[in-house]
Amino acid sequence: MNITIVAGARPNFMKIAPILEAIKQKQTQGFNINFRLVHTGQHYDKNLSGTFFEELNIPLPDTNLEVKSGTQAQQTAGIMIGFEKELAENPCDLVLVVGDVTSTMACTIVAKKTGVDVAHVEAGIRSGDMRMPEEINRIVTDSLTDYFFTTSKKANENLLNLGIKPEQIFFAGNVMIDTLRKNEPRLKQPGIWQTLNLKPKQYLVITLHRPSNVDEEQQLKSLITQIVTLGKDLPIIFPVHPRTKKLLEGLDLNFENLHYTNPLGYLEFNYLVKHALGVLTDSGGITEETTVMNVPCITLRENTERPETCDIGTNVLVGSDRNKIESAFKNLLDNNWKQGEIPELWDGHAAERIVNHLIEIYKL
Repeated sequence: MNITIVAGARPNFMKIAPILEAIKQKQTQGFNINFRLVHTGQHYDKNLSGTFFEELNIPLPDTNLEVKSGTQAQQTAGIMIGFEKELAENPCDLVLVVGDVTSTMACTIVAKKTGVDVAHVEAGIRSGDMRMPEEINRIVTDSLTDYFFTTSKKANENLLNLGIKPEQIFFAGNVMIDTLRKNEPRLKQPGIWQTLNLKPKQYLVITLHRPSNVDEEQQLKSLITQIVTLGKDLPIIFPVHPRTKKLLEGLDLNFENLHYTNPLGYLEFNYLVKHALGVLTDSGGITEETTVMNVPCITLRENTERPETCDIGTNVLVGSDRNKIESAFKNLLDNNWKQGEIPELWDGHAAERIVNHLIEIYKL
């Protein structure tokens, strides 16, 4: 069996790493299962993608489509053209895509038009917010997928409600957590730890990249100003996404306790998260990691495609509601945060289950 595995953006690398390892383990047991790794180049900044290959021990991709930046349409078109050529030159039995980035959707479309089966890891999650490009990617991908590997029973329900046959759905768990569990002992202090003399549970981490938060200058300025004010004297560490950096350069946001840093590698960023008093973010993946590491998380979004992080995890949705943000800060600073639990099958073995299912499906 030959599988083409697609990765295009930072979250993808965390998700494919344990899958590749699980396949290699099956190879040592004599199973005839092989993979070809395709990097679309959707994220091309070294700190956003390159370091992940080194840190997570991912083999170098067999090919890089080198699509780079552009509008949604430009990226989608570039990926589709490059991936069509890739599949023509390197036929496979299955294309495996992960997550909900543009690469996921684009490669799914190409695979199906080429007559190749598609497996979607992290299928079925929904925010209900059609303003998010990722939501459109999820809907399109899941409308074409053959085999759905889910992170939660809620995702299963979403797929069943769409008319997907139960035998196509496999509740496997969360591969992001596989990567986190494996690498927790290897997390390392970033340079900013010593520079700012940071202490565990005495600083905050913030990440922002969604258009709803960063595309309108006054909204972004107001949000950061409120966070800095509510954080009082706590250092606030802000690894800045490239798209956010451009906006921040035009705003007068110079606060003594707000510290910008370049995007961090996986091991350094998660070290910061693990030891933080709390995290403020608009990233879905980070809400999963904070839940598993039992770190309070304030999500600056009106909705989430990962409701389990709120229902039983450490995550709270506040959107841009100033009162909700203030209330969340009060609970955080008063040490009155809710106690979270770890969702079902977020146990570090999701990739093994996925590969075992593929072996059964293809009767290897």
